[in-house]
Amino acid sequence: MSQSSGRVAVLVLDGAKPLDVGIPAQVFTTRPSMPYEVRVCSVAPGPVAGGDGLSYVVAHGLEALEWADLVFIPGYRLPDKRDPPREVIAPLIAAHERGARLAAISTGAFALAQTGLLDGRRATTHWHYTRALAEKHPLVRVDENVLFVDEGSVLTSAGAASGIDLCLHILRRDLGVAASNYAARRLVAAPYRSGGQAQYVPRSVPEPLGERFAATREWALHRLGDPLTLEALARHAAVSPRTFSRRFVDDTGYTPMQWVMRARIDVARELLERSERSVEQIAADVGLGTGANLRLHFQRILGTTPSEYRRTFGHSR
Repeated sequence: MSQSSGRVAVLVLDGAKPLDVGIPAQVFTTRPSMPYEVRVCSVAPGPVAGGDGLSYVVAHGLEALEWADLVFIPGYRLPDKRDPPREVIAPLIAAHERGARLAAISTGAFALAQTGLLDGRRATTHWHYTRALAEKHPLVRVDENVLFVDEGSVLTSAGAASGIDLCLHILRRDLGVAASNYAARRLVAAPYRSGGQAQYVPRSVPEPLGERFAATREWALHRLGDPLTLEALARHAAVSPRTFSRRFVDDTGYTPMQWVMRARIDVARELLERSERSVEQIAADVGLGTGANLRLHFQRILGTTPSEYRRTFGHSR
C-alpha cells in the first residue's frame, strides 16, 4: 500500500442515495483480498433517513471520522437546498488536517465544499448539479465534464456509477493495478475509466458511434504488443482518422495515442506486479520496444521508474 489507508469510513447524511452509500462500502469491503476495514457512520449511531424510499441503521457516530484514513461522503438528495449538518463539518476538517483523504461521491461534493477544503481546487459532481455547486461555492473550480477529480487529499466524482471509477482509482493508488483490476472483475465493472472521461450527460443528438468506438478500444487492448496507429484504429472504427480523433477525445478524455500509451503502461504495471519478466521483456510485450522507452513513458505518466514500482507493488514485497 502506498500509504496508510486501511481504515475507511462512509459518512451517511440524511437523504443519502443508496448506490452512493453502497459502492464504497462494497468496494472496500473487509475480505482477505482487501486490506481495509469499513465503518458506516453518521452524526450518531442509529437510523438515518435515506433517499429513494430507503433508510439506514448505522453502527457508528462521528468518532469513526477520527479513526479513518479515508472518508467517503456519499451523495444525498436536494444538496442545493439544504446544507449538511453542522456537526459533521469540524470532524471532516479535523480528519483532513491529520492526513485522512476525503472522497465525495456525486452530490456529496456539496458537503465536502461546505468545509472549505475544495476552495481553489478542481472538483466535480453529478452533471445535474454542477451549476448549483459553482453558484453555492464560487471558490471551487467546478469541472462538469469529468467522471472524477483527484486533488490528492480531496477527491470528488460525478454520478453514482463514477463512484465505482473513483473507488477503483483509489485502489490503484493504494494497492496497484492488479488489485484494482481484481476488484473490478468482482464488481463486473470496467477496470479503468479515466477521470477525464466525459460524463454521460443528455444530448439532443444521439451518438451512434459510441458502441463502435468501445469495440475498437477492446480490439486495441488485445493488440497492444502490435504497432497501433491512429489510422489503424480509425480503420477498425470505420471512420476517418480526423473524426475518430475528435470523437475519441469526447469519449475518453484522451487522444487515441495517449489512450494507447496509458493502456500499455497499465499492462506493464500488472506484469511488473505479477511476473518476474525483465523490464526489457515487458517493454516488448506491451509494444514499447525497449526498456529505455518503457522507463521514459513510465516516469512521465506515473512519476516513478518500473523498478521502483515493482519494489512497491510486486507480489514478493
